Amino acid sequence: MRAIVLEQYGGPEVNQLRDVPDPVPGAEEVLVDVACSALNRADLAQRAGLYPSPPAVGFPAGWSGEIPGLEFAGRVAAVGTRVKLWKVGDAVMAVTGVACFAQRTVAHERQLLAVPENVALADAAAIPEVWVTAWDALVRQGNLGLGQVALVHAGGSGVGTAGIQLAKAAGARVVVTCSASKVQRCLDLGADAAVDYRAEDFVAVCQSLTAGRGVDVVLDVIGGDYTEKNLDSLAVSGRIVQVGAMSGATATFPFMKLMAKRASLTGTVLRPRPLEEKIAVTQQFGRAVLPLFRSSLCRPVVDRHYPLEQLGEAQQYLAANDS
Repeated sequence: MRAIVLEQYGGPEVNQLRDVPDPVPGAEEVLVDVACSALNRADLAQRAGLYPSPPAVGFPAGWSGEIPGLEFAGRVAAVGTRVKLWKVGDAVMAVTGVACFAQRTVAHERQLLAVPENVALADAAAIPEVWVTAWDALVRQGNLGLGQVALVHAGGSGVGTAGIQLAKAAGARVVVTCSASKVQRCLDLGADAAVDYRAEDFVAVCQSLTAGRGVDVVLDVIGGDYTEKNLDSLAVSGRIVQVGAMSGATATFPFMKLMAKRASLTGTVLRPRPLEEKIAVTQQFGRAVLPLFRSSLCRPVVDRHYPLEQLGEAQQYLAANDS
């Protein structure tokens, strides 16, 4: 099969399209013909050598290539001897964190989710990583609920567009930050306020929208100097869930602001978690969120499609923040 292989780290030119062995599923694993994958900022970090990849599953002993790609949608091609949940031909999707920029990939049967019947297979590839991340952060860890208010940074990103829709589905109001060109699109998705971060103060908007109370949950992919501003935006007993650090891996803020508001700051990532925990999150997400897709209350947001051989071009487009 063909797959993108990283033989070194660097710019888009290090993405090498190679012929590699077909993976073989284990007893509880499923082989999937990949229809589409989705591009994430973690892929850019991995390409640069800054985001270590777990080993790919199902490849023969002695093969040590690094195949990037966090998520996929496709159809089941073969199943292991103890697989009970899926059959050949089923439309499935998953976030496995590895080896999805390939024609075929392998996943544990309980990491797979059924593609909703009303979502195109290619578009379904844009669901697993960002939607599980946003739901896990806002709802599972942030406890966002009816009548509360969320602040979601990078509202035009994958996690951001998912976060807007999940907050509204939970009965919450949502403020997002984004660039000026994405303000109206975020409002169209359901945001109650969309703040152009270059021209407006999101702290002031959050305080105004909540009559000075502050927001209940912050979903942050930015980090850096946003951390103190997040605390300023927060209500008493509010929660900040950090899922990224686009502006830098360090932050300085006064602990007294955190303490005075009896607030919590939680960091989280999906990729390094043990398989059992990934399965648990996946199954909970499937029960809680997939019905929202089937009823069309939620939908994946897809900017454009690229063929596999144009992965470098797609990465450059993502890095330019135009998607």
